[in-house]
Amino acid sequence: MVGRVAFAVPGDLATPTGGYAYDRRMIAELRQLGWQVDVVDLGEGFPRPSRAQREAARERLRAVPVGCPVVIDGLALGALPEAAAEVRTSNPVIALVHHPLALESGLTASDAEALRTSERAALAAASGVVVTSKTTAQVLAADYGVTADRIVVAHPGNDRVAAVRAGGDVAVRLLSVGSIVPRKGFDILIAALATLKGLPWRLTIAGDRTRDPGAAARLDADILADGLGDRIVVLGAVPDERLAGLYREADLFVLASRFEGYGMALAEAIAYGVPVVSTTGGAIPEAVPPGAGVLVPPDDVLALAQALRRAIADPTERSRFAAAAQAAAARLPTWTDSAKLFSRAIEAAT
Repeated sequence: MVGRVAFAVPGDLATPTGGYAYDRRMIAELRQLGWQVDVVDLGEGFPRPSRAQREAARERLRAVPVGCPVVIDGLALGALPEAAAEVRTSNPVIALVHHPLALESGLTASDAEALRTSERAALAAASGVVVTSKTTAQVLAADYGVTADRIVVAHPGNDRVAAVRAGGDVAVRLLSVGSIVPRKGFDILIAALATLKGLPWRLTIAGDRTRDPGAAARLDADILADGLGDRIVVLGAVPDERLAGLYREADLFVLASRFEGYGMALAEAIAYGVPVVSTTGGAIPEAVPPGAGVLVPPDDVLALAQALRRAIADPTERSRFAAAAQAAAARLPTWTDSAKLFSRAIEAAT
């Protein structure tokens, strides 16, 4: 059964983050499956909208035709419990949770608790909940009162790509992809690399620098303070074609995240057959299959540095990890696979 569905997102759907990339691709895939998808822009300011922004979003949700199921991205939903409760009286509500808002790094205890309370109330209004990992499903069941029968896990999909390594450089080419925000742990990564100046490596960082200007300024300051300006290039957000080229050129993918609701960049690295050094934060172990790399505890500079030292210094280890990544790539879900699960979640909610 397919029909019409509203897909409500906060702000510009083209925003260069993993969550928005998931939304864009899922909307496209649902349309391929036959759904008429109406994109509803809920406006800016989320997850901490002003009163005016919250009311504007509420009005846009009220404009959705009665009976039409509404998918609401969790970045907005968690801040709209009253609107969600109102919408559910006339429309099935499907929550899309990339990762719980209260688990963002850098929040005060009171801010985290306020977000947790608000999101818990908003999720109570949802007929169904779609999450991008089993880990997030477990968190919602344990801490947010969402029963397992209301949750569907629809992992981010992957496109089949050729895992072609471009070789030749003496220095090991490291790649890190993610928005420059505290949760991504770039401070930990730079601190770890600062201890490895005696090894041959170069790092490229690709990710939106505009989401948290303070975090971007700190990254620049850390690189300068540690004397790594000639080894690290920070590109900002890049087009998909450029990003694909970066994956193909990389010898090793590294991400020091404190928490990930899934880790789309990690899965993309695996799809390109790139070995990974990352952390155990959140759902990262779901995205990085055994043997494809090394995972260390979040916020552990020493452990990250040790893992990077071994991977940079030992090409045999990198080759072994790369072979495991290439083998795992064939088993990754496609976007069509994920969209079919999402479609079933909409149908179940209606």
